[in-house]
Amino acid sequence: MTEGNFVDYIKIYAASGKGGKGSVHLHREKYVSKGGPDGGDGGRGGHVILRGAKNMWTLFHLKFKRHFKAEHGGAGSKNRSTGKDGKDIYIDVPLGTIIRNGETQEILYEITKNKEEIILAKGGMGGRGNWHFKTSTNQTPRYAQPGVDGTEDWYQLELKLLADVGLVGFPNAGKSTLLSVLTSAKPKIADYAFTTLVPNLGIVSYRDYKSFVMADIPGIIEGASEGKGLGLRFLRHIERNSMLLFMVPADSDDIHKEYKILLNEIEKYNPELLDKNKVLAITKTDMLDNELIEEIKQDLPKIPYVFISSIANKGITELKDIIWKELHK
Repeated sequence: MTEGNFVDYIKIYAASGKGGKGSVHLHREKYVSKGGPDGGDGGRGGHVILRGAKNMWTLFHLKFKRHFKAEHGGAGSKNRSTGKDGKDIYIDVPLGTIIRNGETQEILYEITKNKEEIILAKGGMGGRGNWHFKTSTNQTPRYAQPGVDGTEDWYQLELKLLADVGLVGFPNAGKSTLLSVLTSAKPKIADYAFTTLVPNLGIVSYRDYKSFVMADIPGIIEGASEGKGLGLRFLRHIERNSMLLFMVPADSDDIHKEYKILLNEIEKYNPELLDKNKVLAITKTDMLDNELIEEIKQDLPKIPYVFISSIANKGITELKDIIWKELHK
C-alpha cells in the first residue's frame, strides 16, 4: 500500500430515499361497481448502509466518490399492492472506522466487526394507501398518505487501525525495518526522520502456524499530543492496538529518558492507553558487545525488554516470544 493510497479520514454525503406515496384507488370489476378502497401502500425509501469489511485497510475507495443517494420508494397501486422498496446503498469500510456528524463532530457509530451493518441514512417510510382509512362513516376515502422524506447529511469517517501490536518510537528508530523483516510488508525505509508518513500493516508468522498483526505507525516526537509533527494522526491509531512495542535505538543518548518521553506523549493524549501491555525493544544492537549490553540493562524501565538488530536478525525470535506472551496474558 503506497502513501497515496492510504486514506484514514474522509467526508461523505449520504441521502436516503423518500418513501413512495400511498395509492388512492377504488376497486372496480365486472358486476362489482362499488368494491371499496383498495389503494396499496408506498414502498420504503432506500437506506444508505455502512458495512464492516475485514479485508479493507483504508478509506481510499471513498476518495473520489463521496456522494451517495439511495433510490426513492415506489408508489402503491390497486389491489392493495405495495410499492417497490428503494434499493439500499452499501458502503464497505475497514474495521475500526468511526463515524461522526460532519457538522457537530459528535461520534455516532463505530464499526469493529466484519459484516457489521449500520444504517447511516434511513429511508423514508412509504405512505399508507386509502384502504387504511375506510371507516363506518367514510366507506370510500379518496385520500392516502404521501411518502415520508428521506434524510441527508454530511458525515466524517475516521479510521483507527485494528492491530495486535503497535510500534511506538521516535522517527528513524527502526520501526519500518523491523516490520519488513518480520512480515512481507514493504514499508518505505531511509536514513532520515519521518520516512513513514502513513501506517503500514503486516502479519507476523509465529510458531505452530499462529500469527499476529503488527502496525508500523508514523514516528512520534515530543509535543505530538499537542499536534506537533504528525501528532494526532499517529496517536489516533495506537488506541486500537492490543499492546505497544516501544522501540529505542541503542545509540540513543538516554534510552530510559526517550522511553519516558514517548510514554508521556501517550499519557497526555489518552491516559487509558497506559493500561495496555508494553514491551521495549532496544534496536540497532548489532555493534554492541556483552559488556555494553549489561551496562545498558542497569537503567532500563521495569517492563519486558529485548535487544534486537533487524539487519543482523538478532533477538527477533526472542522478540516474537515476548510479544506472544504479552498478547495472551
